[in-house]
Amino acid sequence: MPATKSNPEVTGELAETPKGFRARLAASPTLWTGLVLVVLCVLFSAVRPDAFPTLFNLQTLLVQAAPLLMLAVGMTFVIITSGIDLSVGSVLVFAGVVSAQTMEALSGGDATGAGWGVIAVGLVVALLGGAAWGVLNGLLVAVAKVPALIVTLGSFGAALGAAQLLTNGIDVRTVPSALRETLGTGTSFGVVPNLVLLAAAVTLLAGWVLHTTRFGRHTYAIGSNAEAARRAGIDVSRHLVAVYALTGVLAGLAGFLSLAYFGTTTISGHSNDNLNAIAAVVLGGTSLFGGVGTILGSVIGVFIPAVLDAGFVMAGVRPFWQPIAVGAVLVAAVWLDQRRRRARSSR
Repeated sequence: MPATKSNPEVTGELAETPKGFRARLAASPTLWTGLVLVVLCVLFSAVRPDAFPTLFNLQTLLVQAAPLLMLAVGMTFVIITSGIDLSVGSVLVFAGVVSAQTMEALSGGDATGAGWGVIAVGLVVALLGGAAWGVLNGLLVAVAKVPALIVTLGSFGAALGAAQLLTNGIDVRTVPSALRETLGTGTSFGVVPNLVLLAAAVTLLAGWVLHTTRFGRHTYAIGSNAEAARRAGIDVSRHLVAVYALTGVLAGLAGFLSLAYFGTTTISGHSNDNLNAIAAVVLGGTSLFGGVGTILGSVIGVFIPAVLDAGFVMAGVRPFWQPIAVGAVLVAAVWLDQRRRRARSSR
C-alpha cells in the first residue's frame, strides 16, 4: 500500500519534467532568435522565390558574413564578462593594413605573385596586430581599471588612425592572387566557400572553448560576479586580459579574411562593424549585463542583419530600412533580457 500511495507522486514528478523542459526551451533567447531568422528566410523566399533561395545568394551571404562572424565570436566572450569592445572594426582594418604591407615588403613592393610562405607571414602579422590592440585594451580595463567603454572607444579611433597613417589613407591593393583565388573566392566540395569553412572551424573551436573548458567557465563566472570569482581563486585581471586579447586575435583574423575576399584593405568600409558585431551578439541572447550567452546564439544573430540586408535589396525595399529594423529588434532583445533578469531576481 505505501508503494501504491507513492505512485501518484512519482507520476506527478515525471509529468512535470517535460513541462519544465518546455518552459526552459520557451524562455531560451537562442530559440526565439532562430525562429526570427527562419521566419525572415521564409518571408523573403516567398516574396522573391526566383532570387532569394538560390545557391549563389546563399554562398554570397555566407561569405560576406564570415568576417563579421569572427568579430561576433570574440565579442561574445567580452560581453559575457560584462565588458564591451568598440574597437574591433578598427582593429580589423589595422590588421589588414599591416598584413598587406608586410606581404608587399616581402615581395619587393608588389605582392600579387607572392607564394604561400609570404601569405603565412601576412596571416601571422594580422593575428599579432590584432592581439596587440586586444592586450592593450585588456590591460587598461583590467589593470588600470579604466571603463571598457572608454578604453575601446579610444582604441577605436587610435587603431583606425594608425592604419591611415601607415597608408596615408590609400588602400593597399596588391594582395597575393593565390590568397584571393584559394581563400577569398575558392570553394571546397564544389559549393562550399573556403572562407566559410575557415570561419566555421574557428567558430566551432570557440564554442568548444566557451562551453566545455575552464577558460569558458571562468568567463561566465567573471560576468556573473567578478568579486565572487576573485574570491573563488580566479585571477580576474589576467583572465580579462586574455579575453580582450582573444577578441583582438579574432579581429585580426577577420581583417585577413576581408583582405582575401576583397583583394584590398577597405580602410573606409568597416565603420559600423563594431556596432554590427555587438548587435549580433545581443540579438543572439548574450546579456549586456554579463554571465549569459552562447556562440550558437551569436551565429544566428550575425545572419539576421545579413538576411535583412539581402532580402530588402531583392524585395525592392529601400536599404535604409535595414538598420531601423535591426535597431528595433535589438532594443526588444535588451528589453526582454531585462525582464528575464527582474523575474529571476524576484523569485
